[in-house]
Amino acid sequence: MKNEQLPNIRHTLAHLLASAVLDIYPGTKNTIGPAVDDGFYYDFEFPADIKISEKDLVNIEKKMKGHLKSWTKFTHKEVTESEAKEHFKDNPYKLELIDEIIKKGEKITLYTCGNFTDLCRGGHSENPAKEIPHDSFKLSRVAGAYWRGSEDNKMLTRIYGLAFGSKLELDDYETMRVEAEKRDHRKIGKEMGIYTFDEDVGPGLPLWLPNGTAMIEELEKLAKETEFKMNYHRVRTPHLAKESMYKMSGHLPYYEESMFPPMEYEGGKYYLKAMNCPHHHKIFSAEQRSYKNLPLRLAEYGTCYRHEKSGELFGLMRVRMMQMNDAHIYCTEEQFADEFRAVNEMYIQYFKIFGVEKYIMRFSTHDPKRLGEKFVNDPELWKKTEDMVRQVLIDSKIPYIEVPNEAAFYGPKIDVQVWSAIGREFTLATNQVDFAVPKRFSLVYTDNEGKERTPLCIHRAPLGTHERFMGFLIEHYGGNMPLWLAPVQVKVIPVSEAHHAKAIEIHDLLHSNMIRVETDLSKDGFGKKIRQAKVSRAPYFIIVGDKDLAVGKATLESRDAGQIGQLTEKEILEKLLIEIKERK
Repeated sequence: MKNEQLPNIRHTLAHLLASAVLDIYPGTKNTIGPAVDDGFYYDFEFPADIKISEKDLVNIEKKMKGHLKSWTKFTHKEVTESEAKEHFKDNPYKLELIDEIIKKGEKITLYTCGNFTDLCRGGHSENPAKEIPHDSFKLSRVAGAYWRGSEDNKMLTRIYGLAFGSKLELDDYETMRVEAEKRDHRKIGKEMGIYTFDEDVGPGLPLWLPNGTAMIEELEKLAKETEFKMNYHRVRTPHLAKESMYKMSGHLPYYEESMFPPMEYEGGKYYLKAMNCPHHHKIFSAEQRSYKNLPLRLAEYGTCYRHEKSGELFGLMRVRMMQMNDAHIYCTEEQFADEFRAVNEMYIQYFKIFGVEKYIMRFSTHDPKRLGEKFVNDPELWKKTEDMVRQVLIDSKIPYIEVPNEAAFYGPKIDVQVWSAIGREFTLATNQVDFAVPKRFSLVYTDNEGKERTPLCIHRAPLGTHERFMGFLIEHYGGNMPLWLAPVQVKVIPVSEAHHAKAIEIHDLLHSNMIRVETDLSKDGFGKKIRQAKVSRAPYFIIVGDKDLAVGKATLESRDAGQIGQLTEKEILEKLLIEIKERK
């Protein structure tokens, strides 16, 4: 099976799942069932007396495979509003969807396979019985899900399924998923004391604990060093702004559903900052600019707030407050290629530091049919900027795929897809072109002939947000962070109380050199101290015992490489400082 067929196969299996459920549980209302990255799901409202659990999946899956034998062809027809509503008269969820389709002026289509008909836009297997191996999919779990992801709506039952091109691919994925569960950033994050959530603070608003804060500060330090060398200028902006600025930028109304509701204040409306770019545009316009000032690179670790739906929040990966490794580059058209290429090269530099071996640039373009609706209505500039981005990717020999209809409203963009050490895919960073919003802010520079020109703007966030990137790193390393990034870098373990003085001396030396060190002076036995140190995932342990005191040294042990041997305090310090500086 070709990979491009998988989305259609997965969508077909969502239909097949609904068919099986409705057959086994009459009176159930099916709602929506899309394909997702690893398979499919479908949301149902079951009758009040039916509670579905994981144990029921075996029978549902068996029924699916029974139906699959007769699913040899999909047929579809366009129907009128009245015909569609008659067909789904007992299903309020489908009636709501039909009203939305009518409101958008779109066609209503019904797709049928076997004895099952659903409201659908299409995209299915042509011959499911022939194209879908019975052992290439399985139902995986049951979860609750609010209708349309809003906690104001009814809680439904979501049934998930996995689907791949073959049994081997399915087995490989399940093996990876078992490993992913061990590396789950929510589990390890709690064990390592990295972050927490609190109901009184609010869902999706993480509190960074000391260990997590230490890691965040190391990431910021890396970004600031890298950007300083590349002549970025750091700025700071407020956490909120007036409605007028977001109207000027176009985020209202294009982005309003993702912004928190406004606050009424002094006769006007203020919004929490959902993005840093409008503030940076105002900084650009605060002074007169010449072509001699360009490119101008403004960088900020800005805190932004997004109104994510409750049902979509997920640990650090989907939150309502995020600290973004953001920057905006204002440049001339002639400078664009070099600037855009430099941003992509920065990504690759970071990949080497973090040991990311597999990545791809997802180049998102616009849909000409949706100009003025989803995308700024300037077809000439869309073509020009998309051609410019495409050429940079080709010239740089960077692996990329092109995806239509997913650009930002103001220009084409690149989303950077990376794979963790266990093969799971993440979207981490972005690199976007903005040819529209600088005009709205009347941003200009004076060219070499004294004429006013509007700069291009590149939006970039190589490390994405602290939250998502931290979630990725926890899984990628399984919590075993490299020395420079580890929240606790060294554990000093005296064998007994007689060795406390030397342990404290070593602790103070490392601490005075900005190394994050902890010393275990408890009355626990030596074996327990070692076990606790390993649970902490500290990269290095320094053991102090009688043999060490006798020669004026200490024993250095690596979490990853085992015992290194006896070294002097100076030798240990030098080794650690070099490794931290080089970010090995």
